[in-house]
Amino acid sequence: MERLGELDTNIKSKRDYSIDLLKSIAIIGVIVIHTCSYNYEIASLNWTGSVFWGSVVRASVPIFFMCSGASFLSSDQPLSIKKLFGKSLPRIIVAMLVWALFYKVFHLAFGGSLTLAHLIQGLKEVLLFNQEFHLYYLQILVMVYLFLPISRVLTQNASQKELQYLLLLWFVFGIIYPTLISFWPFNLMSGIAIQYKINMTYAAIGYSILGFYLKQYPINNIKWYWVLSLGGFLFVFVGTYYISANNGLLYTGFLEGMSLGVALLAAGIFGLGSSLTTPDNELLRKSIAFISKASFCIFLTHMFFIYLLRMNGLSVSIWPTIISIPLITLLIFTYSLLLYPILARIPVVNKWLI
Repeated sequence: MERLGELDTNIKSKRDYSIDLLKSIAIIGVIVIHTCSYNYEIASLNWTGSVFWGSVVRASVPIFFMCSGASFLSSDQPLSIKKLFGKSLPRIIVAMLVWALFYKVFHLAFGGSLTLAHLIQGLKEVLLFNQEFHLYYLQILVMVYLFLPISRVLTQNASQKELQYLLLLWFVFGIIYPTLISFWPFNLMSGIAIQYKINMTYAAIGYSILGFYLKQYPINNIKWYWVLSLGGFLFVFVGTYYISANNGLLYTGFLEGMSLGVALLAAGIFGLGSSLTTPDNELLRKSIAFISKASFCIFLTHMFFIYLLRMNGLSVSIWPTIISIPLITLLIFTYSLLLYPILARIPVVNKWLI
């Protein structure tokens, strides 16, 4: 999120509106993902509403990785190794650990089990990466950071065809293969071939390179981005609905960030966002930039507000999900966004935790 925008102080002063817009869309999408509930009868209207909204926004986290790649794998963005390991990477790790501990204490306190023994156990879990579920993004982001110097060597020295070949390998072994490996005849495979797939963490690096590529070599005909977006959404939604309805159990394979439909959807949305020109409306530009800057804070804090609302009986179950999910999302987004300028005024917190 915005934290990745602090790799070097010598960045361009002019913001990239398309990247700010994509980050703003993606952070709202993340809230939608965590607001959705699938605790309904399979194929019921409420369950279908959740699958629908969950499918629409499923590319949100990959889009963040793509924005990072588009911004910081470019040759006109300097990358200091000293800055990376002395400031930027420690900031991500500190924020991850502190917020992970915050959520541990929060759950212990409201669960009535806030004792010294549980606190010590919670601290051990935090240090061993047994953290609040949505912080997995930061755990992956650490690896993306570590590989940035190598990723930059590839993007700055490879030709367009070489990048296409690299992305093809990533797409086959990091996206298509993991999507199909649980289906016949791929599920019959054994031995080393099973290890050919690229796991989720390292596939995220592929997304960053894809973001760089689409920014450097955009598709001229914008209709293809619409085709990718619609095709990706239909693959996720229809595939999830069909398999889940047949099995009587929610199938999450097509909802994963490194699945085929999500990758197509991410590429389409990123391409559409990147193709937009900066609007003349100054208020709109500043609003989008503000949300983009606040995206890291919103990501870290939005689950806190989700939990608070649920404790007070306000969840998506009170209305039909097709309506309640966007409404609850808007409420959580507003709370999280309003918290950002408050935390941004607190020393240490504004530098290390948001």
